[in-house]
Amino acid sequence: MLTRKQLELLDFIQKRVARDGVPPSFDEMKDALDLRSKSGIHRLITALEERGFIRRLAHRARAIEIVKLPEAMEKPGFSPRVIEGDRTAPPRGAMPVSEVHALELPVMGRIAAGVPIEAISEVSHHVAVPGSMLSGRGQHYALEVKGDSMIEAGINDGDIVVIREQSTADNGDIVVALVEGHEATLKRFRRRGGMIALEAANPAYETRVLPEDHVKVQGRLVGLIRSY
Repeated sequence: MLTRKQLELLDFIQKRVARDGVPPSFDEMKDALDLRSKSGIHRLITALEERGFIRRLAHRARAIEIVKLPEAMEKPGFSPRVIEGDRTAPPRGAMPVSEVHALELPVMGRIAAGVPIEAISEVSHHVAVPGSMLSGRGQHYALEVKGDSMIEAGINDGDIVVIREQSTADNGDIVVALVEGHEATLKRFRRRGGMIALEAANPAYETRVLPEDHVKVQGRLVGLIRSY
């Protein structure tokens, strides 16, 4: 069963595709459903995709394909209605969605938590992040983790890490480090005199010790997002 907002969004997408041949933009969806931010649309789109009603196609703008419709929507005169799921009591201590401040951050590609990979600076997509996760002022961005070298720090392959852009780090910080100008990696930062140690959080990986002019800090880890 779908909630009222999920039905409203699916109905809006279906009508726009029928009229224009392409799905509406996220801004148009947000305005049509009278939501405050696009993060709410992201959640609704994900829910519809998980339930098999739509399919998102990678690397294409407005790439939303309707796979099926609920039986009710196929009947003449359909209009979304409130169902019991919309009135379920929230968990104790849960914050109303309207009070949660969320921001969208660009996901700049993948970062290696293992053997360093080439630095990536292209935006692949965006992710909604709670405002409370962002540390202080400055620019933030997100990266998808590839590898398991930071697993004992609670960072798994496939996680999204939130990074505060900065060029300095304290000993013990987990940072995005650019190695020798072309390899990016996620490691714990240690300064040893004129050398920089990039420590893994997995005994299967060795610590890399490099001259400080071979390592450029590009940001510090401030948050993590995990999907199940």
